[in-house]
Amino acid sequence: MTHRRKTRKREFYYREAIREGYRSRASYKLKQLHEKFDIFKVGNLVLDIGAAPGGWSQVASTYVQPAGRVYAVDIDYMDPIEKVIAIQGDMSDPETRKRLKTIIGGPVDVIISDISPKITGNWSTDHARQIFLTEQALRLCVAGLLKRGGKFVCKLFMGDLHEDFIKNLKKLFTVVYTYKPKASRKGSAEFYVVAKGFTKGPIKWKEKPEQTGEKK
Repeated sequence: MTHRRKTRKREFYYREAIREGYRSRASYKLKQLHEKFDIFKVGNLVLDIGAAPGGWSQVASTYVQPAGRVYAVDIDYMDPIEKVIAIQGDMSDPETRKRLKTIIGGPVDVIISDISPKITGNWSTDHARQIFLTEQALRLCVAGLLKRGGKFVCKLFMGDLHEDFIKNLKKLFTVVYTYKPKASRKGSAEFYVVAKGFTKGPIKWKEKPEQTGEKK
């Protein structure tokens, strides 16, 4: 794909996001994932990790209404979204996890995460940080915030750590799919994982890389 075609593709989803009132062009990635894998059901409870600016929360909310609810957590403040409960806090902080459990009141049906670190330009560093942040989101499944049989959807950066992460997912879920939505740039190293049928099992966690800032 030429640079001009890549630019047109980025601009298309950017314009569509503005036209449809989404806060992020990433909204279309989740819409395409749902169309492919049937992630959400009406009445579901959903937890969006690293939610700001809220594009994924907006999309998830449309699929689970009127009986469902989306809870959005991010280290940064997020402007309110109708029918979405936003919680500001660091998901790796035990106090934030306690708050989430108190506010939600029980495990959710789906946990989603489009989280990224602040990009440094050093790919090995950015990859390690992104995997670490996504592992923190996965920890919330194991910590009792995801129902047995529930679903987990996350972004990953391709690199030397992503295969081990997927192996761990397969210990925890019945089926695990990988997919690159059309809304993702072809040249991007990002791809998405949809894991269904949470069972809970053994898992090895990586040590925390230094300076893991969260960014959408």
